[in-house]
Amino acid sequence: MTSVIDPKTIGRPARPRRHVRTLTGYLPETDASGKEKWPRGEEDVWKAGMRTLDTDIPSITKSFVNHVQTSLARQPYNLDELGAYQAAALSVRDNLLVNWTETQLHYTRKAPKRAYYLSLEFLMGRTLDNALLNLNLKGQYTEGIKALGFNMEDVLERERDAALGNGGLGRLAACYLDSSASQELPVWGYGLRYKYGIFQQLISPEGNQLEAPDPWLEHQNPWELPRLDVTYEVRFYGQAEKMNDGSGRAVWTGGQEVIAMAYDVMIPGYETKTTNNLRLWESKPKRGFDLNSFNAGNYEKAVESANSAEAITSVLYPNDHTYVFLHHELRLKQQYFWTAASLADIIRRFKNLNKPFTEFPDYVAIQLNDTHPTLAVPELMRILVDEEDMPWGTAWQIVTNTFFYTNHTVLPEALEKWPVGLMEHLLPRHMQIIYDIVIHINNVTNRFFLQAVQKKFPGDVDRLARMSLIEEGAHKQVRMAHLACIGSRKVNGVAELHSELVRTTILSDFVEFEGISKFCNVTNGITPRRWLDQCNPKLSELITTTLGLEKSAWLKDLSKVEGLLNFTEDKIFRRKWAAIKHHNKQRLAQYVQATLGLTVNTDAMFDVQIKRLHEYKRQTMNILGVIHRYLALKDMSPEERRKVNKKVVFFAGKAAPAYYIAKLTIRLIVNVARIINDDPDTRDYLTVYFLPDYSVSLAEILIPASDISQHISTAGTEASGTSNMKFCLNGGLLVGTVDGANIEIAEEVCFYQIVFFGHLTPAVEGLREQHRSNPIPLEQKCPALARVVNTISSGYFGDGWAYEPLLNTVRHGDYYLLSDDFDSYIAALAVVDQAYLDRDEWIKKSIRTVAKMGKFSSDRAINEYAESFWNLETTPVTGN
Repeated sequence: MTSVIDPKTIGRPARPRRHVRTLTGYLPETDASGKEKWPRGEEDVWKAGMRTLDTDIPSITKSFVNHVQTSLARQPYNLDELGAYQAAALSVRDNLLVNWTETQLHYTRKAPKRAYYLSLEFLMGRTLDNALLNLNLKGQYTEGIKALGFNMEDVLERERDAALGNGGLGRLAACYLDSSASQELPVWGYGLRYKYGIFQQLISPEGNQLEAPDPWLEHQNPWELPRLDVTYEVRFYGQAEKMNDGSGRAVWTGGQEVIAMAYDVMIPGYETKTTNNLRLWESKPKRGFDLNSFNAGNYEKAVESANSAEAITSVLYPNDHTYVFLHHELRLKQQYFWTAASLADIIRRFKNLNKPFTEFPDYVAIQLNDTHPTLAVPELMRILVDEEDMPWGTAWQIVTNTFFYTNHTVLPEALEKWPVGLMEHLLPRHMQIIYDIVIHINNVTNRFFLQAVQKKFPGDVDRLARMSLIEEGAHKQVRMAHLACIGSRKVNGVAELHSELVRTTILSDFVEFEGISKFCNVTNGITPRRWLDQCNPKLSELITTTLGLEKSAWLKDLSKVEGLLNFTEDKIFRRKWAAIKHHNKQRLAQYVQATLGLTVNTDAMFDVQIKRLHEYKRQTMNILGVIHRYLALKDMSPEERRKVNKKVVFFAGKAAPAYYIAKLTIRLIVNVARIINDDPDTRDYLTVYFLPDYSVSLAEILIPASDISQHISTAGTEASGTSNMKFCLNGGLLVGTVDGANIEIAEEVCFYQIVFFGHLTPAVEGLREQHRSNPIPLEQKCPALARVVNTISSGYFGDGWAYEPLLNTVRHGDYYLLSDDFDSYIAALAVVDQAYLDRDEWIKKSIRTVAKMGKFSSDRAINEYAESFWNLETTPVTGN
């Protein structure tokens, strides 16, 4: 006799889901008096063996050497700088883990309400330096590593950036995790553990962007902790059979099942024991391979399922600029895999509290960072209705009191829509739930959703079509922003102007229907620990000594830097300030020399634009402005040139692999730089550099060196921006449009300190309509820009024909208004040139700018979320 299984039950989920505790999260038992009992063995022996933080140099060096011998299996004779970095990182991680385990036990004891930040990107940057800063151990580790024969700066350089993000969205998420821990708030992040990240950017001899895999995990990641005990099954495809009992329940069976395995990354707070967690999911096959196919000799089919499962977390963001069904399917798979695993983990933790599900929103708040995690809304409904047997109305009430949605854009291409056919194919149960949300429930009236809309706005058929979760047409699509909006308790934009545009444009119908109180603003912020103290240590030290405060005082409360205003008229202080800026320029020049073999004039003005390449961010206008400046220099006599402000222009940023126009912009920048930098007439007055493979670490070198930075998006297109805040916090001045957070920065630092140009948001649509209905030839509308465009077409910068698709976006249609804003842009740059000649006044402006940046700390932003959205309280971790 043997055990048997009915083949019909294979792939059918067991109900109810079995609740299994992980190996963490347990509390000690107590005796009758309430005193905790030691679980096993001799308590004294255990406690004698438990380690504390290594904070003195002897214990640090001992820990370092121990990891060299045991973790790396090496000796002093064969230890290189990479090995030294790995040993140092593992030693620091040991310290983090001591605080991390204490924090998790503390949260289990206190059972506070927790917030979970769901973001498809976490652009963390390098970790070692940040961890040492937050642990306040950088000095001790520097001395200890020096005693072992290594230089801390060299060791830090061996760390690779974690390739878990693409741009500002991921960097914002990283700042918020740092601030949450520093503010002692119980907040976890959830994301994906991408094997290759987005891509490594290379430049071909023709100037084209090339994409290579970024194997950032090739030397392993010492900062993560694999959690073999934290795994969840995630289903795709299959069939969803609805029950006929009127409950709304269904049974989802068949299809493909993959395993989500957790990797934990410790997030230390600044000068606090609180160490929160970023949990990343890696996809693994449920079964290694198909043994029957293998035995039949079909090896490809045997491993097909395993390869399909592992591909889910292989690469960040498959290409989404051209419609490729498989790429869309993989991205949708990523989003569901991540949200399903994260919700399963959150619910497991909630069940440990032994509370009824009706109290779920009292203990759990989930922040949706953009539309990417919106599938969490129908997934939580599926769990509550199908697995927990909860009535539909009760489940929807829990859902709409749990989620909070941050919108990051008003650009149509960033408002995600998924083809209904793809959703039905990949997630059949979720498509049923989305249809049920439309016809069954509304979180305000508990009536049919579209009927409720129709009752409030009778006869307004167009409004019904606009508000529906399903966009009708030849190819029906699910509007994820609409789903996130109706499924969330609050919706927020990320700058005052952006939030107002959200309320008055893309979500205006929902504002009228649900009331304006649901729609809020939380202006983005950055952490001053990384974006001043870590990347600009000399300026940080000057601020600390000048204010006469402990460094931690102003790093925890950035508003205290306003005290710098008292020193703007101090000549000695200004000289020190200028010397630090020049030092940072030299550091950037050394980087360019080491990586590109090019020499940079550090006595010139440094003008920087570093952003993801996109038409709305208008790197194209910047390089066209550079060409205009170059042609003007060529027109001058040598005597006239000598009176011109010298300028070095830096670009950095990646274009999406299939974003043809953005990649053409990179090619133009690279080839314009070649001509300008080699021209003996002008190279002393103007040079241009494109720095490949932009990253957080490169930004930490570029930002402190800038004199000015450009934030020149078409008005009304940039949600907020955070690089503008980083530049200002490091004493760089802004040239920009009246857009995003530029406006609020100007309100704080005074408008005369920022050079604004260009049309305002209310004029944009009218100008676009004018371009369509009554186009004016470029030569007539903007002769200066026409000259630049014609110079490029002539082949002056090589292969003029290659740039025609890019130039035609300006000649015809000009959706992003380059021709409308170009003259005022050139005038703004002329104002900057004139202002820079008065170096003393320029330094005063730089000091005033830093002094007024207190509002833009991510500590302030995360506290706004905690107080106004999540109803979260600080939960300090105490103890030894």
